[in-house]
Amino acid sequence: MSVGLSLVPVNREWTEPAQGQTVYLISNGIHTDLILPVAAQGLDWRPVISRADMARPDPAAQWLAFGMGERKVYLETPRWRDVRPGTLWAAAAGGERVMHVEWVADPAWHARAIRLRPEEYRRLWSAIRAGFKLDAKGRVQRIDHPGYGANDAFYQGVGRANAINTCNVWTTDRLRIAGVRTSLWSPFPQGIEWRYRKAQRT
Repeated sequence: MSVGLSLVPVNREWTEPAQGQTVYLISNGIHTDLILPVAAQGLDWRPVISRADMARPDPAAQWLAFGMGERKVYLETPRWRDVRPGTLWAAAAGGERVMHVEWVADPAWHARAIRLRPEEYRRLWSAIRAGFKLDAKGRVQRIDHPGYGANDAFYQGVGRANAINTCNVWTTDRLRIAGVRTSLWSPFPQGIEWRYRKAQRT
């Protein structure tokens, strides 16, 4: 079913513009992230995501990778060999959504590139921003976790993740909200990334 639905397009009239703001889709074969510039089109992530939230963020990094995942899976499996039966059950049965953010210096590494019109970029930015649970003062809530490395951190997310509402479905939904042609439903990265061109490293 997932293969069939990943072939069904939404926003089918969308075409990539000749000019615009490039964002990136990156996959490790199981999970996808969307990579956006720190500041572009009048939108700035720095008041939202502080470098101080990370241990030693790369000062040259001018991009941020955003991903969503189930809390237990994200926080307890820094490596795939750390996956346990309980982790798999949490991923399938569902749990709290967590947002993962990482400062990125080279966004084109093994990535797909998507060029957006300014209004599409603004919709994507807002859709990602809406995935963070806010405190009483309207600030994102960092989770007390060391992250996977020096450049990343976890934050409280909105909603729940499960076998139907996976991290990759979250990515697809952000692109759909932006107005980009994407797959109707794809729980796996392979059902998303084939739609977009390979990024060219400079």
